[in-house]
Amino acid sequence: MKKIKLGIPKGSLQETTLYLLKKAGFSVRLNERSYYPEIDDPEIECMLIRAQEMARYVESGVLDCGLCGSDWVAESGCKVTVVADLVYSKQGFRKVRWVLAVPIGSQIKKIKDLKGKRIATELVSVVKKYLAQNKVKARVEYSWGATEAKPPELADAIVELTETGASLKANNLKILETVLESNTVVISNPIAQADPFKKQKIDNLMLLLKGALNAEEKVGLKMNVPRDKLAGVLVILPSLQKPTVADLSDERWVDVDTIISEKVVRDLIPKLKRAGATGIVEYPLNKVIY
Repeated sequence: MKKIKLGIPKGSLQETTLYLLKKAGFSVRLNERSYYPEIDDPEIECMLIRAQEMARYVESGVLDCGLCGSDWVAESGCKVTVVADLVYSKQGFRKVRWVLAVPIGSQIKKIKDLKGKRIATELVSVVKKYLAQNKVKARVEYSWGATEAKPPELADAIVELTETGASLKANNLKILETVLESNTVVISNPIAQADPFKKQKIDNLMLLLKGALNAEEKVGLKMNVPRDKLAGVLVILPSLQKPTVADLSDERWVDVDTIISEKVVRDLIPKLKRAGATGIVEYPLNKVIY
């Protein structure tokens, strides 16, 4: 049987990736002693790989495709094809930033002040390119962890990944600049993309994952509305396209069904109720395919 080999990121992205795969319709079961998770699709074989190494194994053909941060693709320098952008991270469905940070009170106020200084980071290649673009010569050292704790004794500045900036503030650091924005991407290689079966399987998987991600911040909303109040309800009701309006057995009423952003629901439901809607039901979504 033909299969694709899929790399699942081990580490910070693992939990969210498995959650999205579940919403996309794939049940993945992990074994603590194995790096080969079981998936309920006989045409997919999974491997747990650290995001930092994903591009290398995809480029070499060990994997047909894999999920990792765009930051690690840039850092690796590997020649891979980005087949999908999936904007999620460890703590939420948003991009993350690699930022240049220095101790509060540091004499370093801008990137030019880094001349001759020490910078600690995991993203060595990207930071070196960033410094070269800004014509700054500084010493970039690889950090094996606890990067926020290194200034000022072990480094003058750091380039570190952040989602909220809370950890940097807790370590008395301030952000000077954003070096790189990153989000999860799906990467593949030319050999897999040239194989009709593998390309179609990867495209199908991406369609479902994007649908699961699209649904994450949306909900379905349905309600019954008196026909003579319908126009007033539709005026205040947002939707992806147009709400579905269906006749009920009682011709004086219609059913209205729509998909909206979860952020507006709590303010919208009271307005709908006052406009005449009743039997309002909010329900979660697994996938929204555009």
